[in-house]
Amino acid sequence: MRLAVLLGGGASPALAWRHLAEGGDPTAAAAARAADRGEDVGAVLTAAGGAWVDIAAVYSVAVETGAPLAETLRSVAGALRDAAEVASEVRIALAEPLATARLLGWLPAAGVPLGALLGADPLGMLLGDPLGRGCLVGGVALVAGAHVWSRRLARSARPSARVPGLEAELWAVALSAGAPPERARAVIARRARSPGESGAPAIHETLDLALRAGVPAAELLRADAWASRHRARTEGREAAARLSTRLLLPLGACTLPAFLLLAVAPIVLGLLRSGVLP
Repeated sequence: MRLAVLLGGGASPALAWRHLAEGGDPTAAAAARAADRGEDVGAVLTAAGGAWVDIAAVYSVAVETGAPLAETLRSVAGALRDAAEVASEVRIALAEPLATARLLGWLPAAGVPLGALLGADPLGMLLGDPLGRGCLVGGVALVAGAHVWSRRLARSARPSARVPGLEAELWAVALSAGAPPERARAVIARRARSPGESGAPAIHETLDLALRAGVPAAELLRADAWASRHRARTEGREAAARLSTRLLLPLGACTLPAFLLLAVAPIVLGLLRSGVLP
């Protein structure tokens, strides 16, 4: 957004990047040097990785197609802000079930000092008794399994790092500059993070609709981009809600049995070995 404001105020791309570089951002500094030398700024942004890759795609498509750079960056800044809000909402929704899973993951380990407080010697039984060592191995294996299982469930619920609807935004930028569809496809294919962004079926459906209805395709594509971000927000919340239930699986199948092996079984073994229990 700062870059868009600077460009909209009449600053050249090189000068705008230099102003941004004054904040200490190494990527902005590299982009300023590339702009001064007339090199490909998009390639510099792509090399920086992370969110810069998506910004590089939009920047490069706008430059190659002749789209107004300041206006384009303003529009895409709103899209990036929406995507960041989606990711934040999903991260907040995931925080509670993940924190609960981490807390319960310590339950088996907490059973050992709990047994000691009750007057037993669970650690001695786990290390010194053959059956106790078997319980120790089984309990540790179950704890590790619960940890891996929970991490996989959490990873599957996290949203993609991609900006939802970016491909539609790229097409809107190219077409709003007056580029024909074939040229837009070629430019996006070179600059997009994924080759599929230049020819997604949904893009072709929107282009066909715009042609039949005689309306600007760019506006329809921006509406598609907004709808993609809305779907991503809804799907992310649903994934977070499902995660709360799915995390019960490793809890019941691994964590609780591990607690029995590491905390309850050594106490019972100790009572058997001491003759307290027949």
